[in-house]
Amino acid sequence: MKYAIQINNVSKTYKTSSKSNLTLKQRLSGVFSSTRTKEIQALKNISLNINKGETFGIIGRNGSGKSTLLNIIMGSIPPDKGGIVKTNGKIMRLALGLGIDPNLSARDNIYVNGTVLGLSFRQIGEIFDQILEFSGLSEFVDTPVKHFSSGMKQRLMFSIAMHAKADTFLLDEFFGGTGDDDFRKKSDAAFQNKIIEGNTIVIVSHSMAIISKYCTRVAWIHKGELMTIDSPENSIKKYRNFFAQ
Repeated sequence: MKYAIQINNVSKTYKTSSKSNLTLKQRLSGVFSSTRTKEIQALKNISLNINKGETFGIIGRNGSGKSTLLNIIMGSIPPDKGGIVKTNGKIMRLALGLGIDPNLSARDNIYVNGTVLGLSFRQIGEIFDQILEFSGLSEFVDTPVKHFSSGMKQRLMFSIAMHAKADTFLLDEFFGGTGDDDFRKKSDAAFQNKIIEGNTIVIVSHSMAIISKYCTRVAWIHKGELMTIDSPENSIKKYRNFFAQ
């Protein structure tokens, strides 16, 4: 079995410090505040393997450690000592709205975000009309994005993201209400053909419908701990039953 991602004994501890409050009289008399350090364990000994070409889901409530795990997979933050993360191929994280500049026009955002996704200006120029046509925003191409509705912004970002090139995609709430019904149908077909097919996908979402539809296996994380890895049906059932108690 070829793995796209291997995670062994990964933990992540954040340290925060706070100083006790002093009165003005205490400060003037030279009394110093004491610093207290608090540890917050975001992840606790996570181990899992994601197969090459698999669509893998991660579920859990806010604050469970899902985003921390994605950041560790991306390499943007290190795990605690002893944790091992191995990845194969190019990894890219996609989240609707990530990197969009509201002060730039749709045209400029296509070029800026296209380069972030690894495309050259020449490549962006070749697919520029396709991106714009897919988004349905041709008449607003030179309008600053700050004047767009949330749905228009999502359509623009989704249309750009469909041309990203990577071996593994980390999707963070990627389908956050992408446009109207017609655009949802179109974006779903594009997602299947351009992102899922032939790639490894990790989907983090609160939408159980999306997790059920796309994923072959699902990990449930609760307060930094891996509770289960199972089929979408079984993982979602355990997740819901736990909070129904």
